[in-house]
Amino acid sequence: MNADTRGSSMTTQDIQQSRLQALTFASASAQAQALADGHVTAVELLEHVLARIDRLDGAINAVVVRNDEAARADARAADAALARGERQPLLGVPITVKASFDVAGLVTSNGNPAYADNVAATDALAVAALREAGAVIVGKSNVPLALADLQSYNAIHGTSNNPWDLARTPGGSSGGSAAALAAGYVSLELGTDIGGSIRIPAHFNGVYGHKPTAGLVALGGTGVPSGRLADRDLVVAGPLARTAADLELALDLLLNREPIAAKAWKVALPPARHARLRDFRVLVIDQWPGTERSLHEQQVVERLVERLRTQGTQVSHIADVPAGLLPDLVLQHRVYRSLLGSSLASPPAQSEAARQRLAALSPDDDSADAAWLRAPALRHADWLRDNEARFALRHQWERLFGRFDVVVTPVAPLPAFAHDQREPKDARTFPVEFADGTRQVRFLDLFYWAGLPVLPGLPATSFPLGLDAQGLPISAQAVGPYLEDRTTLHFAHLLEQAYGGFVAPPGYDEQPAG
Repeated sequence: MNADTRGSSMTTQDIQQSRLQALTFASASAQAQALADGHVTAVELLEHVLARIDRLDGAINAVVVRNDEAARADARAADAALARGERQPLLGVPITVKASFDVAGLVTSNGNPAYADNVAATDALAVAALREAGAVIVGKSNVPLALADLQSYNAIHGTSNNPWDLARTPGGSSGGSAAALAAGYVSLELGTDIGGSIRIPAHFNGVYGHKPTAGLVALGGTGVPSGRLADRDLVVAGPLARTAADLELALDLLLNREPIAAKAWKVALPPARHARLRDFRVLVIDQWPGTERSLHEQQVVERLVERLRTQGTQVSHIADVPAGLLPDLVLQHRVYRSLLGSSLASPPAQSEAARQRLAALSPDDDSADAAWLRAPALRHADWLRDNEARFALRHQWERLFGRFDVVVTPVAPLPAFAHDQREPKDARTFPVEFADGTRQVRFLDLFYWAGLPVLPGLPATSFPLGLDAQGLPISAQAVGPYLEDRTTLHFAHLLEQAYGGFVAPPGYDEQPAG
């Protein structure tokens, strides 16, 4: 080979490496298009992803169950399908999924050593849907023990760190999922949400996350022990991504996957209510009843309201809502805490401090704290009462959405916080900034916004709004009417088009030379 040929060969390699680098933070749809157009192969894209995980994940620890050889076989099969002219929405696109989803041949443990050898025989229904769309499953992302924390660490796989600041958590329980997206490993992830477990990690890492309407996405093949047929109350599965459009792409793939129901029932979601931001009627709620607004909550809402008003969007606040139209958020949170705490068939033992508080409760204490303490032993008659309240609240939200199209709130009262693994978990407090200084806020008081759409089963989309003064991502969530997921997704997409969305953490957007 002469010098000219060697130089030409190196130039070709450089061009191909440049193409792969350009796809690192591309959307899933852009990666699928590049594969379909033949700009890169599925094998090349997968090897690029695996090399990036090898290089960066020692510090982040997001992808804790690897699937390298099976993924390579799937990438080769995707290339063969592409060569035959086949086209699917995710054909050849590498993705990871939350560790609580079964992937055939991989362990599902939920971070619990008792299930460290629990190898799944088949894919979860949601995983199968994405695989059938052509996705290549790279591995599984980290979670907290039993998916029960706002941080992602466990005795099997250790602690996941936030790419924006390794001393901080990426959130939980889909924390590894959001970190894998922010670090540029994959373009699409699959998570679950019962208390903000999709939306809070999305917020902490500056990515997008969607909590679908309750019941839309089949949960078969999630969690431990394996083989359960009944879904846990309140929990949903949904996508995380770096663009709002990818959330909608994934949601469409995840619909109608429950095999028994799909024999007769098919979901056809209504279109987004509006095509332009200026046509949306937006209700902004920036302060939880009975609490003081944090500086973070204030910043999130002020930034969003400024953008919406610049677009000519109709923005309203609680003072603008006719009396009796807005659901009682305090009552709703009490019912949420009651049903959340009673949703486990085998709840973990309460701490000694919690048992003491439970024993000291007054019989007429109807607070959210009292509901949480009583929930593990809730009588069925009381559960039925709370369930009726849930449906009454859903109907009240439906009336509210006759006047408004989306309700926008913060996702949490603070950005990503420093790792804190003190026990018991419920006794932890976290520093939150207020106008008069920093105060410690209880773990249980970080869930007001995250819990708001969960009890009535409403769709909610978390979307980034840039960075705060510390250089940490901040986000808001758009809550929409029951079964109108496309409205919140398109609202987030329109904001992304107008102002941008995800940005890569410092350092992670730099690639080594090819």
